[in-house]
Amino acid sequence: MAEPLLSVRDLCVDYVTDRGPVRAVDRVSFDLERGEILGVAGESGCGKSTVAQALLRILPPPAVISGGQALFEGRDLLALDEDELRELRWQRISMVFQSAMDALNPVIPVGEQIRDTLRAHRRVSNRAARARAGELLELVGIPPDLTDAYAHQLSGGMRQRLGIAIALALEPSLVILDEPTTALDVIVEREILGHIRTLQRQLGFAVLFITHDLARMLQVSDRVAVFYAARLAELGPAAEVRRAPRHPYTQGLLRAFPAVHGGTVELASIPGAPPSLGDPPPGCRFHPRCELAVERCRREEPELRRLAPGHSAACHLAE
Repeated sequence: MAEPLLSVRDLCVDYVTDRGPVRAVDRVSFDLERGEILGVAGESGCGKSTVAQALLRILPPPAVISGGQALFEGRDLLALDEDELRELRWQRISMVFQSAMDALNPVIPVGEQIRDTLRAHRRVSNRAARARAGELLELVGIPPDLTDAYAHQLSGGMRQRLGIAIALALEPSLVILDEPTTALDVIVEREILGHIRTLQRQLGFAVLFITHDLARMLQVSDRVAVFYAARLAELGPAAEVRRAPRHPYTQGLLRAFPAVHGGTVELASIPGAPPSLGDPPPGCRFHPRCELAVERCRREEPELRRLAPGHSAACHLAE
């Protein structure tokens, strides 16, 4: 079998505080295949974005990568020096950040921002850079005549498309999408995600798609990874997780979202709140909120176990 594009093993990220380190990502392991969309879902603060920033090595202080390995195209991202990282970022791995308005420069025209990205990593003439910027704007559905517009002159959907255009400028093999449709209405959100899926199929890049919306993620992803309290709770094919989720947390998330098709069902929220990562409960971290929890769940930490081909869950009762 071909090696995965990205192979993460036992990744750990800590935030250093006056009271000691707080583990924000705890021994997370997963693979991402070439040309695949892997969705990453979970509540706020569960470690989704921290994983993405750790892979690009852009974690702000006081965060530190405290353990693990992340092999990308055979190279350990966590062991590269700054020069090697600069060669890799945007050329092989790029990222669309959560808030397009905050990620874009408000005083530079949008076309110039694309051209700056090209010139920062490749030796291209101004004419070639301008032509490439126009191609990228067309690729994401923005009229090329807006190349001299500023970010504030574009709609929220256009700004998000621009972020995607910049991420695709150097034709990377992996694009990380961190909540790419935050603050967009549902119609624009559906349009953006459909466009991402079309571009992914057309250009063949892999996607790490981070979101808190499990229902939306299941519609566009090939496989899904569900995080809870800094750990991986479930990992499996999107269709299988939708049909038969194996972790009680995943089941609760699915019950909390309305179905797009089919009859009406009563929604049910998950009681309680995620635990403090500074003082997590013993055993399974979900057990204080889990109606199925038994004594073993309160005492013994579950390991991520393979339950079916390609489908794993960290739950004592998953079988």
